[in-house]
Amino acid sequence: MAKQQQDPTLHLVTSNDPHHPANLICELCRNFYTLGWVTGTGGGISIKHNGHIYLAPSGVQKERLHPHDMFVLDFPTLTYLREPRPLKPSACTPLFLAAYTIRSAGACIHTHSQAAVLCTLLTKKSYFQISNIEQIKAIPWGREKGGYMGYFDTLTIPIIENTAHEEDLRDSLEEAINAYPDTCAVLVRRHGVYVWGDTVWKAKAQAESLDYLFQLAVEMVRLGLDPAGPISPVES
Repeated sequence: MAKQQQDPTLHLVTSNDPHHPANLICELCRNFYTLGWVTGTGGGISIKHNGHIYLAPSGVQKERLHPHDMFVLDFPTLTYLREPRPLKPSACTPLFLAAYTIRSAGACIHTHSQAAVLCTLLTKKSYFQISNIEQIKAIPWGREKGGYMGYFDTLTIPIIENTAHEEDLRDSLEEAINAYPDTCAVLVRRHGVYVWGDTVWKAKAQAESLDYLFQLAVEMVRLGLDPAGPISPVES
């Protein structure tokens, strides 16, 4: 009986290091599942590490991912070094690549957070805004300004319109990234949000902080408050 041929690319996704991208993507997806961000196989995450881009597959329940399910791309040639069959690459791949090529990101997270979706329905404008909230201080300015936003700053996140197929969002997402040089995220109306950061930990912290702000904005509007409005004077 012929021996089953061993996958020569397994070494790319096999490591005892819990911080190896293949392991970390699985851990983070399980965490995001508990937050309701990646239900029903939706959403995803990608990490760039040592000249490689690690991607979760498409159509797989994110809480059940295994490191051997990961796709690996060479960067910047964008040649697949690992394609685990019969899985398919993430439909988010072109969007993740936009964050890597335009913003030199180290990781990109895509969620189907209900709060993010609701925020895109609170306005007909092409952007979402919130100001005068402490959590804004967790959001960085763009590379040109550097540093982090302040309590009195207004956070602006562009909103692009959804399409029937995820990959068709690429052009409008790239346009939004270029039009808003200070943003670390793009909302997709009736869909979710893409968030990127210099490292996977920064991307995670920014995704969590933005979701907090999205949830808060929804509640503020429910109470008749303007998320981007001025601070009302305190009565003496």
